[in-house]
Amino acid sequence: MKNTSVHIIGGGLAGSEAAWQIASMGVDVILHEMRPVRGTDAHQGDGLAELVCSNSFRSDDAEQNAVGLLHAEMRRANSLIMRAADENKVPAGSALAVDRVGFSDSVSQALEAHERIEIRREEIATLPSPDWEQTIIATGPLTSPDLAAAIRAETGEDALAFFDAIAPIVHFDSIDFDKAWFQSRYDKVGPGGTGKDYINCPLDRDQYEAFIDALIEGDKTEFKEWEGTPYFDGCLPIEVMAERGRETLRHGPMKPMGLTNTHKPDEKAYGVVQLRQDNALGTLYNMVGFQTKLKYGAQKAIFQTIPGLENAEFARLGGLHRNTFINSPTLLDETLQLKSRPGLRFAGQITGCEGYVESAAIGLLTGRFAASDILEKSLTPPPETTAFGALLNHITKGHIAYEQDMGKRSFQPMNVNFGLFPPVQIVKPAKHEGRFRGKDKAIIKRQTISKRALQDFDQWLVSNPVA
Repeated sequence: MKNTSVHIIGGGLAGSEAAWQIASMGVDVILHEMRPVRGTDAHQGDGLAELVCSNSFRSDDAEQNAVGLLHAEMRRANSLIMRAADENKVPAGSALAVDRVGFSDSVSQALEAHERIEIRREEIATLPSPDWEQTIIATGPLTSPDLAAAIRAETGEDALAFFDAIAPIVHFDSIDFDKAWFQSRYDKVGPGGTGKDYINCPLDRDQYEAFIDALIEGDKTEFKEWEGTPYFDGCLPIEVMAERGRETLRHGPMKPMGLTNTHKPDEKAYGVVQLRQDNALGTLYNMVGFQTKLKYGAQKAIFQTIPGLENAEFARLGGLHRNTFINSPTLLDETLQLKSRPGLRFAGQITGCEGYVESAAIGLLTGRFAASDILEKSLTPPPETTAFGALLNHITKGHIAYEQDMGKRSFQPMNVNFGLFPPVQIVKPAKHEGRFRGKDKAIIKRQTISKRALQDFDQWLVSNPVA
C-alpha cells in the first residue's frame, strides 16, 4: 500500500515550516524530533523551532534588504514561522526580533493542534527505510553523530563538512577598479578560465605592515566549548598566520608573485589580496584564503583598508566554526531531492543556507515539493528573480563548483543577499539631479530587485496553487 504520509526528521525552523506547509496541502505528516529523548549542546528546552542563538530575524525592510524581501515572500506563502514571529515580535527598530519562548510556543501549539500532524519524540539514527516514500531531513548544523554518519555513507565520504572555514564575500559592484584589476597568477588559464579570473588588490610595504599589525591586534571571537577549536593547515585563520611571522601571508594567500598591476605596471606590489568569483552570476567575489575569527566589526574596518576595497559591501563576513552541511549542488536536484535516492529530501541549514529565515524558507519549499509528489501534482521551482528562487539556486546550482587552484569544492553556506539575484536594469529617476552613482544608485537597484521579485513571486504562487 502506498505510504501517503511525509516523514520529517528534525523539529527546528525548517522542519516545522515543512510540516505546516505539507499539512496545509492536505497531506499527513509525521514529525520526528529527538529532544528531549536526546539533547544537543545548544538547545535549552524541547520546544519546536527553538531559537538557539539570536532572537533576531534581521531586517524586515522588503525594499532595501534581501532578508526583508524573503520575509515578505514567506508571508505571502502562508509561512507558520513568519506568522509566529509577527505574533511574538519585540521592539528592534527596523529588524524583526521575537520573544524566543513565545515564538517557540506558538509554533509548537500550531503544529500540535493540526489534525494532520503527528509529533513523535524519538531519535532517528539511520536513514529511513524505503517504506517512507517521502522523507525530509531537516536536522540542521547539530545533526546527531549517528545520523550524520548514515548521511555520509549514502552521499560519499566528503559530502559533509564538520569544520567550516569561511572567507568574506564582497559585492562585485562595490570594488574600486581604479585600484584593482583582473588577472590570474602568471596569466594561467584554468578550467573554464580566461587568464583573468581573479580580482587583485595591491598593497605596498607600508600598507602591508599596517595590515599585519591590524590583524594581530584586532578583536577576535572566542569559540564556545561545544564548537571546539581544531585548526587545520588548509584553513588557518589569517590572523593566526600573521602571528606566525610577518611575512607568512606574503608567502601564502597574499603572495604578489606572477601578478602585474595594470594601473602601475612598473611598480611591484609587496602583497596582493585576491578575490575569486563566488556565484554563477558574477555578482559576488570571495576573498581567497581569508578565513578568520576576527569579530565582524574588526573585519569590516580592517578589510576596508585594502586598496580597492575601501567601499566594499560584504554579502558575508568570514568565520571559523563547526558546521554540518552537505555538498548540495552535487547531491540535490532543483526540488531538494537526493539525486541518488528519490523521495529523500533535505531542508534547512544542512542544505547550505544560513540564518533562521533562510532555513525556514527552504523548509517551506521542501515541504511543498514533497506534498506535491504525494498528491501527484506538478510544482515548478520559484524563479531565480525571487528571494526563494535566488536562495534555492545558490543551494542547488548557483555557485562556482571548484576552486581552480586547489581542486576542491568551494560550496559554502550563505545568507540570502542581493548578490544572489540576477542583475536588473537601473533607470535613473527623472527627478534625480547630477551624477547618478553610489548610494542613490544602490537604493534604486535594491528597490528594483525587490519590486521584480514580489511581482514574480505572486505570479509563481498563482501558477502553483497549494489548495
